[in-house]
Amino acid sequence: MKRYPVKGLDCADCTLRLETQINRLENGTDAKLNYTTSTLVASENLDLKAVEKILATENARLVASVKNNQEEGNHGDHEHNHEDGNTKMVITKVIISVILLLIGIFVEDNGQTYFSLALYFVATVLSGWPTFKQGAKNLTRFTFNIDTLMTIALIGAFAIGEYREGTLVAILFGVNEWLEGLGMMQARKSMESLLNVQPKFAMRVKNGIEEKVSIDQLAIGDVVKVVAGEQIPSDGIVLKGTSSVNESAITGESVPVEKQIDATVFGGSINNDGTLFITLTKAYQDSALAKILNLVYEAQETKTQTELFINKFAKYYTPLIMLLAVLVMIVPPLFLGAEWMPWLYEGLAVLIIGCPCALVLSSPIALVAGITKSARIGILIKGGNHLETLGRLETIAFDKTGTLTEGKLAVSDVKVYRPEFYQISRLMEQESMHPIAKAIVGYTLENQIQPEAGLLQVEDLVTVAGSGLTGKINEKHYFLGNERQIPEELLTKEIKKDIEYFKENGRTLVITASETEVLGIFGLTDKIRNESKEIISELHQLGMKKVVMLTGDHEKIAESVANELGIDEVHSSLLPEQKLELIDELSTKGITAMVGDGVNDSPALVKSDLGIAMGKGTDSAIEVADVVLMQDHLGRLPDAIRIAKLVKKIIRINISIALGLKVIALLLTIPGWLTLWFAILADMGATILVTLISLTILLPMRKLGKK
Repeated sequence: MKRYPVKGLDCADCTLRLETQINRLENGTDAKLNYTTSTLVASENLDLKAVEKILATENARLVASVKNNQEEGNHGDHEHNHEDGNTKMVITKVIISVILLLIGIFVEDNGQTYFSLALYFVATVLSGWPTFKQGAKNLTRFTFNIDTLMTIALIGAFAIGEYREGTLVAILFGVNEWLEGLGMMQARKSMESLLNVQPKFAMRVKNGIEEKVSIDQLAIGDVVKVVAGEQIPSDGIVLKGTSSVNESAITGESVPVEKQIDATVFGGSINNDGTLFITLTKAYQDSALAKILNLVYEAQETKTQTELFINKFAKYYTPLIMLLAVLVMIVPPLFLGAEWMPWLYEGLAVLIIGCPCALVLSSPIALVAGITKSARIGILIKGGNHLETLGRLETIAFDKTGTLTEGKLAVSDVKVYRPEFYQISRLMEQESMHPIAKAIVGYTLENQIQPEAGLLQVEDLVTVAGSGLTGKINEKHYFLGNERQIPEELLTKEIKKDIEYFKENGRTLVITASETEVLGIFGLTDKIRNESKEIISELHQLGMKKVVMLTGDHEKIAESVANELGIDEVHSSLLPEQKLELIDELSTKGITAMVGDGVNDSPALVKSDLGIAMGKGTDSAIEVADVVLMQDHLGRLPDAIRIAKLVKKIIRINISIALGLKVIALLLTIPGWLTLWFAILADMGATILVTLISLTILLPMRKLGKK
């Protein structure tokens, strides 16, 4: 699938109709025309000439490629000026039209009917010419959308002598169309300001020569020079220099991070003070920032269940309104003996109510605003559907190690039964990258414990998921891990007593044993994150019915952490497959999210209704989760839920306004009180309110989490 920018999409309802027509083309079945992002996502085999013809019916056009569009982006000032010019032109037309309308009313009241009619006609054409032009085209093709309905309504209004109201409707409709486009334009601008953080050039250093190049020309292994105030072009490692770096483009946190030699840096970060020489570890298109921006862009193109329902409803809404308008026109005169002229007027007013634009706009602007606001504070939400799910969560399940705790285990207690305990443990753990292995190897290094010369490398080393390791040293079999990994017959009363003591004190156990005896026990601790208790409390305040902890640790350790944090339910001593079973079980009772570090918890993140990972831009977190907290802590999780709940609330309000005003207008037809100007004001008012209310999401929130 390829993404093609589209110029000239200014109507949400029209965009839906254009997408339907494109879907009918060969290779166009899966094509998506997105009003929110002004893009067409379609197969490369789609006939673009045929697409151009379809788009031309709504005065839109296709940009040949993303690359060409990016080149056009260099003329951003021109685009901006064009928007300013368009705004001034619309305002000028409205002012002139209103003046002509007022003069026409004055002249008509003084008996100059024909002159006033000319003034009304000029004002109507000045405000409504684009609508008439498009509506006339649609009538020849029997295509019925808002332009068609408005054209019929205005022609009808002039035909029955309602010149003043017809002119006023034309003026108000022109303003309404402009405001509709303006609201979405503001949402797009907000998103574009977020996407503009990507670096464009870099200073590459090769054989001592510095050369300014485009980021597209950089490759893995290149060395770049980044002076104070410049952006880091891609992910890499500091080769030379020290500085503080602003990583807010990645994490949403404005507090600078100190960087020294061998430190990891992210593309898009800003070097604050010193000069850094960086060896690139990724091409820009593979960097964390590029993936984030691409996912943020794609997130806008994902339609939620609410949007899909609204779009389906909108397809049937306009034809039903047209049928209702016909019935309003003919039923009272034919069957109730009413006069024709008043009910023709009422029917024309009903036609104007047939515009579903406010309803179609009720969701996309709010979703774009929510995704944008989240991304600004380091919360990456991969689609509007995930944002919607986030706002409906009932249960949140947490992994313990590295999520609620710091994940930096350290040996705090040791029980030695045999002198070779340290050496055997060191040999078995030294090839592993697991946090427990790092803690044990680190402990032996700190205490200057080295394997004896006679001990060889471990053979047949096997990792047993959720339990530990097995292997052979000098033809002798050894076990290392938790209780499940150690043969039951080796656990004497004394050893069981020691194990119970470790557990009661909240220690994570690592037992080393040979085929015949237990050699010793390591007791490890993992510090609870400072923010975890407050986060759990906030989640309860936000309406979470249940907060659950899933861990492979022993029951005593798990309960100790859960009690301290105020967690509702805890499941311990879990194997990976048992975590999945519990996620399934929790999901049957309510919408459930799994929160993990994005590395070890991938299966559970995928299995849950919503996978939430924290990982400071790590590839695994970005790839597997639906929502990514781009920090190494949970501080922003409540904010993510607040934003999602706010978006959900606003979409509901918008739908109520969009439908409510139209229902009120339609009810006014029963006593014959609906007027043309009230009908257009109802539609215009709904569009303005829906747009403005949606844009309030971008305003600062009262409460934000850890920064």
